[in-house]
Amino acid sequence: MFTDSVELTVSSGKGGQGCVAFRREKFVLNGGPNGGDGGKGGDIWFKCDNNTHTLSHFQRKMHIKADGGRQGEGSNCTGKSGAKKVIIVPPGTQIVDSETGEVLFDMLKHGQEEKFLEGGKGGLGNTHFKSPTNQRPTYAQPGEKGQTRNIKLDLKLIADVGLVGFPNVGKSTLISTVSNARPEIANYEFTTLTPKLGQVNIGDYESFVMADIPGIIGGAHEGKGLGIKFLRHIERTKTLLFMIDLASYRDLKEQIETLKNEVASFSQKLGTSRYAIALTRVDIVAPDELNEKINSFIEMLDLTPTKKSEFDFDNELPYFIQDSADETLGYDSEKPYFIIPISSAINKNIEPLKYSLFNLVHQTRK
Repeated sequence: MFTDSVELTVSSGKGGQGCVAFRREKFVLNGGPNGGDGGKGGDIWFKCDNNTHTLSHFQRKMHIKADGGRQGEGSNCTGKSGAKKVIIVPPGTQIVDSETGEVLFDMLKHGQEEKFLEGGKGGLGNTHFKSPTNQRPTYAQPGEKGQTRNIKLDLKLIADVGLVGFPNVGKSTLISTVSNARPEIANYEFTTLTPKLGQVNIGDYESFVMADIPGIIGGAHEGKGLGIKFLRHIERTKTLLFMIDLASYRDLKEQIETLKNEVASFSQKLGTSRYAIALTRVDIVAPDELNEKINSFIEMLDLTPTKKSEFDFDNELPYFIQDSADETLGYDSEKPYFIIPISSAINKNIEPLKYSLFNLVHQTRK
C-alpha cells in the first residue's frame, strides 16, 4: 500500500532518577554518599534510506517513543542511557510541525541523519549534594522529562522528469516502455492510483528518474479528481513532460491549456519549470488526419516545425525542437523544448524522446 502522508506523535526518553546511597564497607568509617547519576533519555533521530519508498510502515496516529534512562546506582555508578530511536523515512520526506506547518527537516539524500528531539538529562545522585554542613544528603534529583512533538510526514517523490496529462493518455505505457517501472496499464481512466518512479537508462553511466502521477482533470488544484493529492509528487521535479492525446475527444488546445493552468495554480514554481510536450497515440489517429493535427498544434503555439534534429526524430511526422537546451545558447524557457509525436505501442520516436529529455535534464542539473 502506498502512503505519502502520516501524522505521528514522537517522544524522547525521560532521564533516569539519581540514586541515594552511602558507602558501607567494613573498614571504612563514616562512608559518605555515593549515589550515582541517572542515565540520559534516548534521543529521536530521523534517517533517510533509499530502500524505503513509502510511509506505509507507519500506523495511523501512532506514538513513537525513545527509551528512558536507567536509575543511578550506588558506588557512584551512572545509570545506563536510553537507546536512541531512529525513524527511517524514504528520500523526499518532509518532517512538518503539525501545529505551525513549519518544515523542520527535508530528508533528501540516502544516509542523511537529523537529530529531532533531545532525551531528558539524568538526575544527579546524592553524592553531588554533600557539603561540610550536609554530610549525609538523603535526596537526589529526578530525571528530566523527554520532549513530545506532534508532527506530520509528507512524502514528495524526487524525480528529474514529471509526466503530466489527463487520465488514460498513455503515461503509464510510456514509463513502462522507457524505464524499469511496471505500473498497471488498462483501457480506462484513473488506472494509475498512486505515483510511480522509473529509472531511464541512457548508455552505461547516465540515467534520469521519471515520475508518473495519476491523471489530472480540470479543477485538480481545487481538489477535483486524484490530481490534487499527487501533484505535490512532481513539485520537486525541474522538468515536466506534458502528454497530449491526439486520439482524445478533448480538444488539443483545451488539453495543454488546462494542464498548464492546473500545474501553475498548484505551484508557482512548477508553473515556471522547463517543459516539453509529447503528442501521444499517433498509432490510433487516421494517417490522413495525423500530419494536419500535429502541424495545427505546433502552429497554435506560434512555433514552426523543425526539419532536422540531432536526435533522429522520425521525419515522416512533423515535430518541433529548440536548437539548444542551454540558455546561453538561446534556449527559451517560455517555449516547450520540444513537441514530438510518439507511440509507445509501436515504439514511434521513443528512443529520440529518451535522449532529448536527458539533454534537457542534463542542462537543468548544471
